[in-house]
Amino acid sequence: MIRAIVTDIEGTTSDIRFVHQVLFPYARERLAAFVRSHCQDAEVAAPLAALRAEITEPKADNERLINVLYRFMDEDRKSTALKALQGIIWRTGYQNGDFQGHLYPEVAGQLAAWQQQGVKLYVYSSGSVEAQKLLFGYSEAGDLQPLLSGYFDTHVGAKRETASYRNIAEAIDLAPGELLFLSDIHQELDAAQAAGWHTCQLIRDAGDAQSQHRQVNRFDHIDLGEFV
Repeated sequence: MIRAIVTDIEGTTSDIRFVHQVLFPYARERLAAFVRSHCQDAEVAAPLAALRAEITEPKADNERLINVLYRFMDEDRKSTALKALQGIIWRTGYQNGDFQGHLYPEVAGQLAAWQQQGVKLYVYSSGSVEAQKLLFGYSEAGDLQPLLSGYFDTHVGAKRETASYRNIAEAIDLAPGELLFLSDIHQELDAAQAAGWHTCQLIRDAGDAQSQHRQVNRFDHIDLGEFV
């Protein structure tokens, strides 16, 4: 019996183009000025310190860190420090109404239906927890945070590593066999399955011929009764 569902965001609940065409450019345009202006703020200083540790340059100045952050963006590096800074910048965009978090049309209704059935709902994304809360809090369907019981980012591990899913199961305090992970990427689902989870792949376009996981096109095509 599925007692909790953990969902990815990009390509799963939300169009990946929203992230790449809206969120990423918004943060990139503001990054340098933001770091220079807010580097002394505690919530900014912490990821900058983490970035220095990540590149093993404890004395790197702000200009060096800004150059590294731009390179990480170009590489689509899953850097926890970069993700944290992007999330802080995006907060202003959401609060100012510059954009809203994109969701596929059926997602909000299905999340609400599962919650009403007593299923706990969580998010696991390479984006920071801050960014996740903003996307669902300022979504096109309104504030969906009351539907969600928790959020996980790369602090628990990379999404293609089996240990990450063991860490999440321990944090949720449920057996792996009671957990369902939703993602559009079969390598992530492989890792979750290896940890004993149930899995389902969201395919918005053509099917994934290399995947061994159950595939559906929409959230409301997922039948929890099939996962036993």
